[in-house]
Amino acid sequence: MEKEYYANVHSIESFGTVDGPGIRFVLFLQGCSLKCKYCHNRDTWPIKGGTPKSLDEIYNKIMNYKNYICPSGGVTVTGGEPLLQADFLIALFKRLKAENIHTCIDTSGMVAISKEIQELLNLTDLVLLDIKHINNEKCKELTGMGNSLELNFAKYLSDNNIQMWIRQVIVPGITDGEEDLKQLKEFIKSLKTVQKVELLPYHDMGKYKWKNLGDLYTLEDIPTATSKDIERAKKLLEIE
Repeated sequence: MEKEYYANVHSIESFGTVDGPGIRFVLFLQGCSLKCKYCHNRDTWPIKGGTPKSLDEIYNKIMNYKNYICPSGGVTVTGGEPLLQADFLIALFKRLKAENIHTCIDTSGMVAISKEIQELLNLTDLVLLDIKHINNEKCKELTGMGNSLELNFAKYLSDNNIQMWIRQVIVPGITDGEEDLKQLKEFIKSLKTVQKVELLPYHDMGKYKWKNLGDLYTLEDIPTATSKDIERAKKLLEIE
């Protein structure tokens, strides 16, 4: 008898267009071990705060949209931090691969490379890797954790021929320092499977979630990133 798998789900987006190639079925999982100061999904942090959903329920819902997401799109799992529920994703991705559905994970990579993570990545067509900060100490200040795990994660993807898009949130005065971006450029150049680099402009549209939860939003005085901020960062990173 097949084991029953359940995931703590935050929300679902049926027709996503910004989390991977093509039209995506986007599954937002609950739970995150980071404490990113700019997080716009603050309500995803507690892993028990979501809605339990079975593997069959989620798989059947995805299959309802298969004609829309295939062949150019697929399924993206994000969060929160989806790798906290890797056993569920292994079971889900095995079913999706049997249907030739493109699989994608949006992650910080802030996990150890366990056998479970290796098995999941073998079923993953694309990883959207969010580099929180290339500087270890600044990363710790921004997220509560240093960056050694995520940089090792990126190297693992590269060494094992797993395709990735690198993502960096541009937070004025925090992640856009000239030396930091030049260091990030060199790190990206060292990786063999980077298909794309995406710069995401910092916005504060999620700060109301912090306030609703009674938390202090510490970036209150940080300006949102402008198109000029993004263009400057692109030049320093030498990307189009």
